[in-house]
Amino acid sequence: MPSIADAATLGAGLRATREASGRSLAEYSVITRVHTRFLKALEEGDFSSLPSRVFSIGYVRAYAAALGLDEQLAVERFKRESPDASVPLQAPVGVAFEDVRRYSPRLIGAVLVVGLAVVGWNVFQRVNLMHAPAPSDIAEIPESWSLGQVPGQSVVAVGAPRPAPADQTTPTLYVTPGLEAQLTGVDPTDPAAVAAAAAAQAGPVQKAFNPRGAIYGAAATASQVVLQAKKAGLLVVSTANGQVLFARQMVAGEAWRAPIDLAATVDVSDPAAFDVYLNGEHGGALPATVSPLSQLNARAAALARQTAAQVEAAQIAAARAAVQTRASINTAVQAQ
Repeated sequence: MPSIADAATLGAGLRATREASGRSLAEYSVITRVHTRFLKALEEGDFSSLPSRVFSIGYVRAYAAALGLDEQLAVERFKRESPDASVPLQAPVGVAFEDVRRYSPRLIGAVLVVGLAVVGWNVFQRVNLMHAPAPSDIAEIPESWSLGQVPGQSVVAVGAPRPAPADQTTPTLYVTPGLEAQLTGVDPTDPAAVAAAAAAQAGPVQKAFNPRGAIYGAAATASQVVLQAKKAGLLVVSTANGQVLFARQMVAGEAWRAPIDLAATVDVSDPAAFDVYLNGEHGGALPATVSPLSQLNARAAALARQTAAQVEAAQIAAARAAVQTRASINTAVQAQ
């Protein structure tokens, strides 16, 4: 098979290769799917009869592949023999490089001159601003005073320290003797009575439920029993058939609200680690490691009924006292 590089032109190489293969243009047109007139134009070098450059390069590549020639070499020969007119010509790189080499000594010399001028100007300015150090005016003034004396002032004598002012200048509040005991029912001179009154007043506040951490379980409106951990401990709530409803390693301050009428068992690692709050009031510690929740709910319900009865009795007593007071007032008015 002849080489396309040995032919005078691309077309001559294509035609010689086709004639050596013994096939016609029509047969290669079927193989390459390129029209016969385009293949003929390639062999004759009539590139003006070809379509756009992209299609022409594709035809050259397909025809060379069908003939068994080097496709890339055929495309390169086509580009050399038919240059693309749309690409503008560029000036040779060597011309610009020669211009740079020609004018570079002048440019370098100009830069050096400017640099030397700037450095010389800075040196000249610094030399003009330099002066010999002058003696200090303060150092020439002789000392006219000694330690412990202030120039222009007389010596101040320090006397003995004065007593500190009183911490409290507000007079003590006057309290009528016997009035506090009559109003409160507690003798202020009796320490035991004062301590008992203070404990009675502080008791409900200290025993009320105080959230100090996360609260799990039911909502506050749907629970009467709250279990709060005083220290770290395990709390497991399960039903009679073994279904676990709640299980957590509680830390100090965390609490769990028990739903009302929940039939379950409370199992803890340490009963002393959990406080029981019934209706928001402290009800002591858990009675045992395993405690039925129904008993705690029953206690809470009983306390709620007891509290309601006490409130109702207090309201009735207050109403009776009001009726008696009104009767006494009416009797006194009629007597007058």
